[in-house]
Amino acid sequence: MHEKLARRVREVEEVIVRYLPKEEGHQKTVIEAMNYSVRAGGKRLRPMLMQETYRLFGGHGQEVEPFMAAIEMIHTSSLIHDDLPCMDNDELRRGLPTTWVKYGYDIAVLAGDAFLIYAMETAAKACFLVKDTGLVARAMGLLAHKTGIYGMIGGQVVDVELTNQPLSREKLDFIYRLKTSALLEASMMIGALLGGADDKCLEAVEQMASAVGLAFQIQDDILDVTATTEQLGKPALSDEKNQKTTYVTLEGIDKAQADVAKISAQAIERLHCLPGENPFLEELIQMLITRKK
Repeated sequence: MHEKLARRVREVEEVIVRYLPKEEGHQKTVIEAMNYSVRAGGKRLRPMLMQETYRLFGGHGQEVEPFMAAIEMIHTSSLIHDDLPCMDNDELRRGLPTTWVKYGYDIAVLAGDAFLIYAMETAAKACFLVKDTGLVARAMGLLAHKTGIYGMIGGQVVDVELTNQPLSREKLDFIYRLKTSALLEASMMIGALLGGADDKCLEAVEQMASAVGLAFQIQDDILDVTATTEQLGKPALSDEKNQKTTYVTLEGIDKAQADVAKISAQAIERLHCLPGENPFLEELIQMLITRKK
């Protein structure tokens, strides 16, 4: 599986790189910062899940590729902003200096903003790859919805506001559902939509992706207290340093580990209810939510 995954990561990487902006013009500093942030590496989880869900529903064209690049750009934008001094104040990401450390606070803010806009510009290029441009418009609307105030950014707002404050399980679930699950939902739903899924299947994919996102985030909380900085490629105990309430601090590590297993099983069960087969997608989901780094 690891060899297969490494090959797929390289293939996804090639797609993403094709859509990165050229480092030229008077504004090239911000473009260099954008590209540095993407090229720093990563699991490429979201574009890979998008493509594999697309394939699950019988998709076999190229219209998914601009969206694969776009979702990684949006994810990268969130990481650039998360690392800022006004947020988590992290200086290391994927074993490298964070964008604000390398390029400065001001350029990092602009790079994160630029990626949000450039992601939509990139997604729109799918219009030239399909006959039904309405499908692309629907996918773009979904991408924007899951990114904005009703998705990732909305979750980040509540996360920031409640730092250093008591946090209920209800509010923690809300943050995780929006901040983490929303982009995974967008990834898999866009893949399904472009692959030909009907509304009923789209709803089932959303529920499955939501479960994957929750399990993924709880595992991230577990790793923050059990893994080393070298394993994570970012500072260990970052949540503790920032006095953040996490699933582990609320429920304890034993229950957190048990809940990851339970939620993961629910995600796989929902996958099995969908039409089509994609063994690699199932392996990928299993591996990502039980990862050790």
